[in-house]
Amino acid sequence: MDRPNFLFFMTDQHRADHLGCAGHPVLKTPNIDTIAAKGTRFHNFHVAAPVCMPNRASLLTGRYPSVHGLRYNGCQLSYRASTFTQVLQAGGYRTATIGKSHVQPMTDNPPEQRGDPAALGLIDEAWLDDGEDYGHETPERYNGNDLYRFKLPYYGYDHVDMVTGHGYRCNGHYKQWLRSQSTQADAWDDPRNQLPHDYVCPQAVRTAIPEELYSTSFIRNRAIDFIESSKHDGRPFFAFISFPDPHHPFTPPGKYWDMYDPADFSVRLPYEAHQNPTPPMRWLHARWKDGKRVSGGQEAFMANEGELREAMALSCGMIAMLDDAIGAIIEALQSSGRYDNTVIIFNSDHGDYLGDYNLLLKGSIMLRSITNVPFIWSDPQDRSSRQAHALASTIDLAPTIIERAGLKPYFGIQGRSLIDNLHGGGRSRERLMIEHQDSMTRMGFPEPCTARTLVTEEHRLTVYKGESWAELYDLAKDPHESCNLWDDAAFSGVRTRLVEALTHEMMTNTDQSPRGRRSA
Repeated sequence: MDRPNFLFFMTDQHRADHLGCAGHPVLKTPNIDTIAAKGTRFHNFHVAAPVCMPNRASLLTGRYPSVHGLRYNGCQLSYRASTFTQVLQAGGYRTATIGKSHVQPMTDNPPEQRGDPAALGLIDEAWLDDGEDYGHETPERYNGNDLYRFKLPYYGYDHVDMVTGHGYRCNGHYKQWLRSQSTQADAWDDPRNQLPHDYVCPQAVRTAIPEELYSTSFIRNRAIDFIESSKHDGRPFFAFISFPDPHHPFTPPGKYWDMYDPADFSVRLPYEAHQNPTPPMRWLHARWKDGKRVSGGQEAFMANEGELREAMALSCGMIAMLDDAIGAIIEALQSSGRYDNTVIIFNSDHGDYLGDYNLLLKGSIMLRSITNVPFIWSDPQDRSSRQAHALASTIDLAPTIIERAGLKPYFGIQGRSLIDNLHGGGRSRERLMIEHQDSMTRMGFPEPCTARTLVTEEHRLTVYKGESWAELYDLAKDPHESCNLWDDAAFSGVRTRLVEALTHEMMTNTDQSPRGRRSA
């Protein structure tokens, strides 16, 4: 068989349990379920970092954020970083990213100041500026009507249809196209121009953007165009189809707005269900009860049951729309005659608390709801349906794709190939690490949070820089992480063993690249 094509679907802020095939009691995702029915669905797949940019860079590089350098939102992935898409391109693949890339800043928000500028010398950074342009995802580049073009390849992609932002306020090439379709394109950015509704959930916006002009439809259409253009191209292709949804704000357009009834959803884990909430949980709860919560931006917050039900229903509406789009793209792939030699992948960059302990969005509380994401691999070599329970990480995807393409990885890649696990065998990880480094002081931490998490099949350990408290959960008995065992004397041995294991995992994942040029 010829080298396979790859169709990689990525969603944004999408929990592992929010799929029909994952047993969600309300949400229907027939097209994603079909991918799972003809492939391997992983139950224990975790992100390398539970935030958009660091994890997306880890996907591209197969390396942890502390190593590739994009440690938190607002940094950029250096052009010097090797990516699996560069390997594919060098190996003769046609490569495309269609939708949300997010490996460069996509806002013009100023960063939080770190350190005292007056204390810095004539050289103010440990690494010198490389002089490269890292502004290709910022809004001002797309203000004009003429299509914004930049130097390609872009991190190994020779075709780019850029979508930045979230919900009803997406930008990039999409926004330039939207302006060509409607004189209302910029007016739709203003929430005062939304359609009437009676929802009270923060960040619920009933956008006036028609379904066919919404970002999900743009990405669907551009993906279909790319597949059509590949029909007569002799090269295999890799297409990264990346949807900004269901990331907040909660803005499903048209029929998807009220496709799901909030009354059909339940809050299974209220704040009171946690036996010993951590300090950031207590801080957020106090802010909520005191009427001081901040609920309009990117920061996690707590909400009441009615607000949470609305958020759940609207999130499911957004997922339903992207499921329909995925179905249309796969149908186009089948019509093109290339389905029988195409690996189809479904994944997300991180999850959402989405009601767990009354929380919404994501943050520095390392619950499974934000670290455990969907991962499905459907391979033309074997379209059998399988369930995999092996521990796996975002950093494993780069070496897996490289191996399946019949190519070899670069030195310094930290993930391990999952090829054997995909077919029901292979060696499983005993543990994996998740990194988190915040860029802002929030959630009650005295400084931007830095945390390291160790996940095994039985436990989750999280240690926070500078804090005397930590988290330890027995996942076998407490899968919802409702009882922190860090201070439980009966688990002191487990605690010691896991802290030691985390230390070894951190040492194992220090950078080994570049290789030395001499022996001494």
